[in-house]
Amino acid sequence: MGKPADDATPVAGLEVYRVGGAVRDALLGRPVWDNDWVVVGTTPEAMRQRGFKPVGRDFPVFLHPETAEEYALARTERKAGHGYSGFTVHASPDVTLEEDLVRRDLTINAIAEAPDGTLVDPYGGRDDLERRLLRHVSEAFSEDPLRVLRTARFLARYAGLGFTIAPETLALMARVSESGELAYLAAERVWTESEKALGESNPDAYFNALDACGALAQWWPELVSKTSDDSLFETCLGAMQTLPDWPEIALAHWRYARLVSPLSDRDREALAERLKLPRAVEQLARHSAATARLIAQPLTVQSVMGWLEGQDSWRKPQRAHAQLALVEALAPAQQGTLARALQAAAAVSPQTLMVEGYKGAALGRQIRISRVDAVAQALADAG
Repeated sequence: MGKPADDATPVAGLEVYRVGGAVRDALLGRPVWDNDWVVVGTTPEAMRQRGFKPVGRDFPVFLHPETAEEYALARTERKAGHGYSGFTVHASPDVTLEEDLVRRDLTINAIAEAPDGTLVDPYGGRDDLERRLLRHVSEAFSEDPLRVLRTARFLARYAGLGFTIAPETLALMARVSESGELAYLAAERVWTESEKALGESNPDAYFNALDACGALAQWWPELVSKTSDDSLFETCLGAMQTLPDWPEIALAHWRYARLVSPLSDRDREALAERLKLPRAVEQLARHSAATARLIAQPLTVQSVMGWLEGQDSWRKPQRAHAQLALVEALAPAQQGTLARALQAAAAVSPQTLMVEGYKGAALGRQIRISRVDAVAQALADAG
């Protein structure tokens, strides 16, 4: 992670305000990593003449010629279709700062800061920061279904500071869920929000919020218990609390893998397909579920060999070592045995067997026989 963002000096002659997360986090005393700016009373042509580079296709957003920070023209939006992108955008010099801020999702994200430090807060964002409340700015919140996930993600980030979702906002999130609009979201957008939430300090708050407003059943139905209690959901959330010490894999990906480990293979695969998960995340989830199953029963030669082969341990040793780290977290007494089994099986040398005269299909069979024998010896040595 880089260093926190500086308070960039706005361009002379433009009415510019710092907005959104930078203002929010500064007021909370948190590091500000990125600045976003809104420009009032100007045109795209005037921005280009000042050296700004246009990057927005659906609405006018420009990159500062020196800092590369984003400067967006003040704009309004009107719902014109389904999902996250179904909006008509209007940006012109007559759009006011207050009109731009009212289209934002939460009051704590609808605070602007002038160059002299004066705050423009027409919708009570500072009060909601003090009250530790996530509250929608207006009924326009319901026009963008992605905001249901974003609000839950903000809860995952700030729950540790005492934030909650305002009852009226949670009710609005429930109405969006009931409307069917969530189904129009692109799977990639859902995963992006969920991945971010999984990397926050309280990821369980994200899923609890989605469950409370009915959104969990739309995109994560496999987590919803099929019985009268919530045992499956609670089991999945609880699994996220035990993670390996293996920083080479992102924390969010480990948490996802652990979250879905209690699911059946069929349900886990259906969820991965619905979310269009990156292949590496899907594989980590599959291997982590196999690890959880392995250590839940007494170790046998057959189960250990199936575990090692299932994650292609011979060609992907880092994958196997990552799962050994998970074993260390879940069942430390078994880690040593499995580590020795892996080491012994991996030490089987195809070259040595070729010198002994094995080749072709016979070589492949003998390699596996030798690996089985090595695993059996490792388990026997462990008693």
